[in-house]
Amino acid sequence: MKRELLIGCGSYHTKLMAADGTSEWSNLTTLDYNADHKPDVCWDLMHLPLPFGDAEFDEVHAYEVLEHLGQQGDYKLFFAQFSEFWRLLKPNGHFLATCPSRNSVWALGDPSHTRIMQLEQLVFLSQAEYKRQVGKTPMSDFRNIYKADFETVYQEDDGEIIRFVLKAIKN
Repeated sequence: MKRELLIGCGSYHTKLMAADGTSEWSNLTTLDYNADHKPDVCWDLMHLPLPFGDAEFDEVHAYEVLEHLGQQGDYKLFFAQFSEFWRLLKPNGHFLATCPSRNSVWALGDPSHTRIMQLEQLVFLSQAEYKRQVGKTPMSDFRNIYKADFETVYQEDDGEIIRFVLKAIKN
């Protein structure tokens, strides 16, 4: 049976994206740090590891939450968090996310936003891109701290919101 996780769920549980095109949740688990939102699991996303087993979910959804986690330039936490999302996903599972575009007034207008996510950052989550680019382009090499692997299957920036879907590449 398909399992989905919605992190930073807040009180708004509408499914905004789906890897398979379905608009209904399937066996949904919600997670939020605020117990007032009545999540299934109350947990601070800044505390890793998350309280789930390896390869437990087919999809992990993060809508308007990643910009609240960590600090701009904290690459170690960035890679630790995406490694953790990868750990939770089954092979070929999907991580689906939305964040304010860097061009949106909300990117820095919301005082709780601590980093701006950009589509350009997704290249650093792909082991294939490291093999293709390191030593040939200015791409920094983080393979010493980042072992997870995602393939970008969809990305969009409409000037207000970025949307992306990553597929977990696992042997």
